[in-house]
Amino acid sequence: MYYRRKILLSLLKEFGGRVSKLNFQKLLFLFSQSEKKAAFNFVPYKYGCYSFQAAADFSTLDKYGLIKEEEKYYELVTKDDFITKLTREDQIILEETKNNFGKYSTNQLIKYVYRNHPYYAINSKIANEKLNPNDYEQVEKSKPYSNETLLFTIGYEGISVEEYFNKLIKNDIKVLCDVRNFPRSMKFGFSKNQLKKICEGLGIIYIHMPGLGIESSKRNKLISQNDYDKLFKDYRFSTLSSNHSDQKDILALIKKFKRVALTCFESDINRCHRFPLSYSILRKYKNSLKVIHI
Repeated sequence: MYYRRKILLSLLKEFGGRVSKLNFQKLLFLFSQSEKKAAFNFVPYKYGCYSFQAAADFSTLDKYGLIKEEEKYYELVTKDDFITKLTREDQIILEETKNNFGKYSTNQLIKYVYRNHPYYAINSKIANEKLNPNDYEQVEKSKPYSNETLLFTIGYEGISVEEYFNKLIKNDIKVLCDVRNFPRSMKFGFSKNQLKKICEGLGIIYIHMPGLGIESSKRNKLISQNDYDKLFKDYRFSTLSSNHSDQKDILALIKKFKRVALTCFESDINRCHRFPLSYSILRKYKNSLKVIHI
């Protein structure tokens, strides 16, 4: 079993074995804040801090009969004690989390997290009603905003879906253009339907442009940078020189929304086709345009 799932089961047990989903996300967030290397990351979502990975893990734990997932609650089913399987450091954090927040009501948890971590409340539907004017002002100030027109590129290799979306949010990106030819991924959160759903929940427009991708067969046996350079040379002379329609659509999105990102898998921009694509678009842009790789 993944270690992070042992944390979920341990936290659920420590807080009585049955916890509302809303409360659990807050408690897991507070637990994670004390870890040197957090097992879970979070994004500012509809009701504050939210981990998509934790929610997916709970669905798996329910599938294997270790917990029961209800509409609004998680209930522990297994009798196994996973607390003893945590590191001593995490056992201490777990105990501290229980001591500090074990008696908090839902409203108290919400207010505590929103006040102390206002960034995670920027997309909350209830922040205005839960906080006083001064605290809510801090939430408003935490909202990333920029009026500068920029084209971004981003790869999801080596980061969680929450870390990925925090990059988009903190750069105030309005549109995500998925330029993969085949938008499937073994990594949680990055297949087309998952990515689109999360984007919609965060107010980001998702558009898939398979015509700007590179077929997987052409990506086989790429080893050296020279291999990649040859592939991208072919890409420039084939796809980019013939597919003007999708590139014009991206230009239109930039002019309308100002903050647009191209996404693919690779973290190294020099090994991803979004590099030549971004500069092809830059050359077509009539005014000055910056490209930032995040």
